[in-house]
Amino acid sequence: MNTTTSFKDYTLNSCLLNASGIHCLTVEDLNALSQSQAGAFVTKTATLHEREGNPTPRYFDTPLGSINSMGLPNLGVDVYLNYVIEYEKSHPEKPCFLSVVGMSYEETISILKKVQESDYQGMTEFNLSCPNLPGKPQIAYDFELTHQLLSDVFSFFTKPLGVKLPPYFDMAHFDAISTILNQFPLAYVNTINSIGNGLYIDVDSESVVIKPKSGFGGIGGAYVKPTALANVRALCTRLNPSIQIIGTGGVLTGQDVFEHLLCGASLVAVGTQLYKEGLGVFDRLNRELSIIMKKKGYTSIEQFRGKLKDM
Repeated sequence: MNTTTSFKDYTLNSCLLNASGIHCLTVEDLNALSQSQAGAFVTKTATLHEREGNPTPRYFDTPLGSINSMGLPNLGVDVYLNYVIEYEKSHPEKPCFLSVVGMSYEETISILKKVQESDYQGMTEFNLSCPNLPGKPQIAYDFELTHQLLSDVFSFFTKPLGVKLPPYFDMAHFDAISTILNQFPLAYVNTINSIGNGLYIDVDSESVVIKPKSGFGGIGGAYVKPTALANVRALCTRLNPSIQIIGTGGVLTGQDVFEHLLCGASLVAVGTQLYKEGLGVFDRLNRELSIIMKKKGYTSIEQFRGKLKDM
């Protein structure tokens, strides 16, 4: 069964990759991802300088997923940029995307100028959607700011650039963000990041389960799949065909991967389940997707990708 997929100039052996933030903090983590059955992988979202992130505990497994408020712990953009530059010299067949965001408008511009001036030619993912920084709103919920920032970025940035988006919940918001994104030469969008500011309670202790933000954190896992699928579908039907989609959210089984692809995703990222299961999740999901495709008589992903039927 052929589960290869096309993403920009790449032909990948699998449509799967990690969600940024999971198993990608250290060089050792990234090397392990490079040897996994994922078709591509992405670094931890990098800020200009190293960050420890929010106080612990900041992640908690729940029966249907997870809640976290990590606060962007990372080693700083120079570490990850140096990694992807060296990696792509010898691994052209399996890309490693560089995920970045600034802690301010000016820092964001500084980071992307650093990438632009570097030898890195691969995909950069600009994270517009981290919901777990105390006192920091999600950029992509401010449409005017998003337009201004992308205008400034594309005044100098000429390399392949994607954006990581938060979940949207209103048809008018799908229309608004798509109208903005369609004005720029984006390579892709990654949708969704976790659903921000959820709350999970330990009934026995009558307490929240994570320390930052009085227990409020991003929700991932099975809880978010319907929202993730809706965002993939809504953006697929609104964005320019040249802007591909990475579907992220609620991927536990091969059926979940199939549904993301059916909604229009070209790649599918795994977050909570990768954290719970480890790197073997990619092999399992590839096998389960192949079984579904064989059962349905599909010999390639392109035969059903984006072909969700209306009633």
